[in-house]
Amino acid sequence: MVGVPVCPRHPDRESYVRCQRCERPVCPECQRPAAVGVQCVDCVREQARTAPRTKSMFGGRQRGGRPVVTWTIIALAVALNLLQRVPGLGVTEALMLVPAWTAAEPWRLITSAFLHDPVWPFHILLNMYALYLIGPYLEDLFGRVYFVVVYLLTALGGSAGFILIAGGYGSAGAGVYLTSALGASGAVFGLFGALFIVQRKLGRQMGQIAVVIGINLIFGFVVSGIAWQAHVGGLLVGVACAAVLAYAPRERRRLVQVAGLAAIAVLVIAATVVGLVNVQPAIHA
Repeated sequence: MVGVPVCPRHPDRESYVRCQRCERPVCPECQRPAAVGVQCVDCVREQARTAPRTKSMFGGRQRGGRPVVTWTIIALAVALNLLQRVPGLGVTEALMLVPAWTAAEPWRLITSAFLHDPVWPFHILLNMYALYLIGPYLEDLFGRVYFVVVYLLTALGGSAGFILIAGGYGSAGAGVYLTSALGASGAVFGLFGALFIVQRKLGRQMGQIAVVIGINLIFGFVVSGIAWQAHVGGLLVGVACAAVLAYAPRERRRLVQVAGLAAIAVLVIAATVVGLVNVQPAIHA
């Protein structure tokens, strides 16, 4: 007498539906839609593990689907911006870029790129909208890993540019104050620079991109309170990163890309250290 078919993962459940691949019984919880019928979760996982990996023309692994990295960056920035608005929490003071404090607290070089002005909402809205527009495109071309590296390097480049040019102290009339910066603008300008290089490599129109970059750079120079130094630093690093990824020779692509990005990281860190040498430390609570 043949026994009642049960799901291998849930032996207490009868199932007369079978996986189209392994033909084992599969309960409703373990069923996954297939081109014909259903498959069990084990077969779906095995297919995903053994499926050939597709790569973009720049060597990045193309996973398809949602731009996970871009959405994660946006979510982190929004969450931190909400926390910045909580009185007494001190998120802004603890994470923003203050050159005079950065030698002792180096995390500020990166964390400041995830903060925005808690009073002026357009600061985060403009940066996140720009990231929303170009982030998914570059994430798909570079692959998630390279995109994360490029974004963090451009953020670091923005901090390095600010430290090198703005220094540690500024003055207002007879007063002296610590210079500080926050915002994703340096990283966003880095992505603009990367987009320019990518479009050039693909042979596509670059005029509109160049105009957007130029207008935003000029806007940073003429409007007070904008850290244009971070824009310049991020832009230069973004151009360099994209050039490494886009123009690496096919035969040694992975080696050249990894070595090139590592070299950029070393140069940006060295530039940051040079800038910090000329910044006097300040005591703060």
